[in-house]
Amino acid sequence: MEIRTERLLLRHPRLSDVAGMYAIMSDPRAMAYWSTLPHASLAQTELWVRKMVVEAESGPYYDFIIERDGAVIGSAGYWRPPEIGFILHPDHWRQGLTREAVAPLIKLGFETLDLEEITADVDPRNTASLALLGGFGFRQTRFAARTFEIGGVWADSIYLSLKRSDANA
Repeated sequence: MEIRTERLLLRHPRLSDVAGMYAIMSDPRAMAYWSTLPHASLAQTELWVRKMVVEAESGPYYDFIIERDGAVIGSAGYWRPPEIGFILHPDHWRQGLTREAVAPLIKLGFETLDLEEITADVDPRNTASLALLGGFGFRQTRFAARTFEIGGVWADSIYLSLKRSDANA
């Protein structure tokens, strides 16, 4: 499955995506609010991508690599429906690209996956992601303290939900 937008291609992962994803997943800025520390080695990212490839080959799969002009710049999709997630290389922040990637994924969630709601788990310090999701109509459903321990530091979670009836994507 592929999704094309004005500037992006969202497609299933390939083993050739390892170097592009490593550039993202080894970057402390990109990983600041992720659920793991930045990747310390290319081998760590290879395992991550390999798992994505196996899952994509084994059945319906809705987690995508984001390409711009043929280069891997991120990942977005449903790792565990109905939860949506995304990560983008910092060189591509503040250009509307995450919004451009997430909009068709919301449509996919409601129309193809027939979800009644889409959820997200966001670190409260990640104000950009909170604003992005809020712009689509996501609303906070709850807050939980100390949900992830990453490198000896606890992070909190804000849980968000977008109901089909409230979607304005």
